[in-house]
Amino acid sequence: MKIYKSSEIRNVSLLGSAGTGKTTLVEAMLFESGAIKRKGTIEGKNTVSDYFPVEQEYGYSVLPTIITAEWANKKINIIDCPGADDFVGGAITSLAVTEQSVILVNAQYGVEVGTHNHFRYADKFRKPVIFAVNQLDREMADFDKTFEQLRESFGGKVALVQYPVNAGTAFNAVIDVLKLKMYRWKPEGGQPEELDIPDSEKAKAEELHAALIEAAAENDETLMERFFEQGSLKEEEIFEGIHKGLINCGIYPVLCLCGGKSMGVRRLMEFLGAVAPSPVEMTAPVTTGGVEVKPDANAPTSLFFFKTSVEPHIGEVLYFKVISGKIKGGDDMTNVSRNGNKERISQIFSVAGQTRTQVDEMVAGDIGATVKLKDVRTGNTVNGKDVDWVFPEVNYPAPKYRRAIKAKNEGEDEKLGEILNRLHAEDPTWVIERSKELRQTILSGQGEFHLRTLKWRVENLDKIMIEYSEPRIPYRETITKAARADYRHKKQSGGAGQFGEVHLIIEPYQEDVPAQEVYKFNGQEYKISVRDTQEIDLDWGGKLIFINSIVGGSIDARFMPAILKGIMDRMEQGPLTGSYARDVRVIVYDGKMHPVDSNEISFRLAGRNAFAQAFKEAGPKLLEPIYDLDVLVPSDRMGDVMSDLQGRRGMVLGMNSERGFEHLKAKVPLKEVSSYSTALSSISGGRASFAMKFSSYELCPTDVQDKLIKEYEATQNDEE
Repeated sequence: MKIYKSSEIRNVSLLGSAGTGKTTLVEAMLFESGAIKRKGTIEGKNTVSDYFPVEQEYGYSVLPTIITAEWANKKINIIDCPGADDFVGGAITSLAVTEQSVILVNAQYGVEVGTHNHFRYADKFRKPVIFAVNQLDREMADFDKTFEQLRESFGGKVALVQYPVNAGTAFNAVIDVLKLKMYRWKPEGGQPEELDIPDSEKAKAEELHAALIEAAAENDETLMERFFEQGSLKEEEIFEGIHKGLINCGIYPVLCLCGGKSMGVRRLMEFLGAVAPSPVEMTAPVTTGGVEVKPDANAPTSLFFFKTSVEPHIGEVLYFKVISGKIKGGDDMTNVSRNGNKERISQIFSVAGQTRTQVDEMVAGDIGATVKLKDVRTGNTVNGKDVDWVFPEVNYPAPKYRRAIKAKNEGEDEKLGEILNRLHAEDPTWVIERSKELRQTILSGQGEFHLRTLKWRVENLDKIMIEYSEPRIPYRETITKAARADYRHKKQSGGAGQFGEVHLIIEPYQEDVPAQEVYKFNGQEYKISVRDTQEIDLDWGGKLIFINSIVGGSIDARFMPAILKGIMDRMEQGPLTGSYARDVRVIVYDGKMHPVDSNEISFRLAGRNAFAQAFKEAGPKLLEPIYDLDVLVPSDRMGDVMSDLQGRRGMVLGMNSERGFEHLKAKVPLKEVSSYSTALSSISGGRASFAMKFSSYELCPTDVQDKLIKEYEATQNDEE
């Protein structure tokens, strides 16, 4: 393979809902470019893209796959992204390192939730979008309706470049309104005949040609003036207008495809090579320090590693984008993301799925792979000499589906942990948390299918049987009123004894509300004289305010840290359900010591037990985690989705319409969204999606709290 200049490279994210035909299209693109001699099929489990065993087992893409095709002296790096919302991390990874996206739309189903989601991500990254309406040979294909939905959903920037003559089972021709030609294919597809437009289509084609010219001219003042003067533009001027429109996201061209029959594939590749922007034309990436780094082949070398996979007989394969400079096999580099570790890039490869072709050099803007690095991870920046650039890691959506995971054979738990860390490197949207609080390993992902895929891989490839269970909920405990307690710890066993007595007051902590000077309990007043205040930000959220109000030396100052430790012991295992406690002010105002028997452990135990007693008298309440839900649902299913949310103790905060879809915002307890992704898919027929993120802790309803306390007490009794 030749060494391509930065201006000759096109990096493309191939996006679209599940079932839009991305993997099949990639096969056609590779075949038409001569990269492969025979097209594989999903049914035959021999496609270039879906080569991982789990993908072949389930028949859908799981991980983004890098594909390289050469066309008309251009190198087109395509990242084929999974379509299912559960695997959205692949699309986000891809958009972070490519310059544009091609979003496939199924001509049978039109604009789907996945189309909206992928467009939203592309828009967030400010990446150009080209729409390609695929599967025009299907019986239910309706191009006109699909194009209308695209215009309704994404506005007037959607510009028609081609339309089919005969969408449906007889499909074999399109009208190209840019070139004003008809292309017709033989049944095997491939190279089409170029024909004059039939008289029956001329008026429609010319009208659409004029609309495309106007859309192209809008992206350049010079072209717009020329258009007003001449009433038209030349073909190369239209290309120039579309090209500039793509760079500034001012136009969304629409092309026609039947990837399964290789119809329209060549035209798409020609369009990408001629019109899509190269890396040097798009906004340059910016380092964490705010430095803009242009893709200059003559500048210092910097690589960003965006993907890792582990493959049989090879080990780790690491995929990178050359941000700046050029890279050759044998180059020595520095991993600035990992303490300046030295790495030698022994070999570099151009990639087509699991096929890797060794190349001598890659320049800025190109995408490639390497193997056998010592300590490089996804998201790392590796630089040449005298460069300290660090590029930000990719941000992924918050997880939406949680399960506790463990090996069925407890002796394999350590090995399972190593496997989970490896899988997280391959797909960062698998999040592993070893929770001390819940005493579980929590695996989080984007949905049930996402976690089911991981289970298949662990059990079938790593040969460890695992089981999922409902994760415990990280409740919090707090108090609603002030209370007082005292506790004497006394122990005598022959030699030196133990003695410590602590008197304390606790009350709810609220920001900017100071402690009182006088507290009253059972008719008796307790005056407080603050000598010292410690404000402790708790690791699990909230605060503990610890006030020393000892007067007259009843407790020596050297024992106060021990009392605080005892209180923290109980804060880490609250009296109600063993959950973490938060937002409490503790005032130690009196106590007693013994000149011989008092020690730190005595006051630690006295403080712990006094706190526990007071906590139970202070109107204790459970807090539950509340999450913000952002749901995108087809309008015809909105009522069902709202009813389901109300059944989950959800509070709908608002909604707005998005051209055939409803955007719902709600707050729902974490306990109630454990399996929401599965339920939402069932309710909407797979046409809805959602995102969730932590909002706050709120008081549990009384009936829920009572049930949880009884369950906790039962477990304590069983342990005793």
